[in-house]
Amino acid sequence: MKTSDERALMGSCGLYCGLCPRYQSRATSRCLGCHLGEQHSYCSVYRCVTKRGFTTCAECSEYPCGRLLRVLGVEKGLDSFVSHKPALPNLDEIKQDGPDSFLQEQRKRRLLAAHLISNYNAGRSMTLYCTACALMPPRAIDRAINKMEKLLTNGQVDRSNQKEVAKAMRKLIQGLASELSIDLALRRR
Repeated sequence: MKTSDERALMGSCGLYCGLCPRYQSRATSRCLGCHLGEQHSYCSVYRCVTKRGFTTCAECSEYPCGRLLRVLGVEKGLDSFVSHKPALPNLDEIKQDGPDSFLQEQRKRRLLAAHLISNYNAGRSMTLYCTACALMPPRAIDRAINKMEKLLTNGQVDRSNQKEVAKAMRKLIQGLASELSIDLALRRR
């Protein structure tokens, strides 16, 4: 992926589109990200940021404004099909360290999510993997992958049974998240 495409995955609201299940999907309804897809037209945060000539809310002197907090559901603690928990910390990181540093970290996370989906998904794990990669440190995801590979190599998990592989990986990730006190559940109404 080219650097310009990677930048296009940096959502105006602080969410990273590369860790969204709709981006990771290969379905015809796949979303290309806030800056490349058509869905941005309905987003009031995207429209506001674009109107002001910014890429993200981190560039705005009014950050964090009521509109952003409302769209992210901060007061209600709500998510959509992607966790909103990292949005404000992401914007703080962009504001402090700049977009390049942020994108370098997010690229690692996106590639880990793609690896999990390609190798340990039986069709029902994409949201969990994307959420885990958004909320957990990349080294924790690497640990889960390494543990899984040992289980597969030792024959403790049957590589030919994709459902068993996915179930074992989900268990590893949820266990590591629990050890780190990270809640991977999406908060919905």
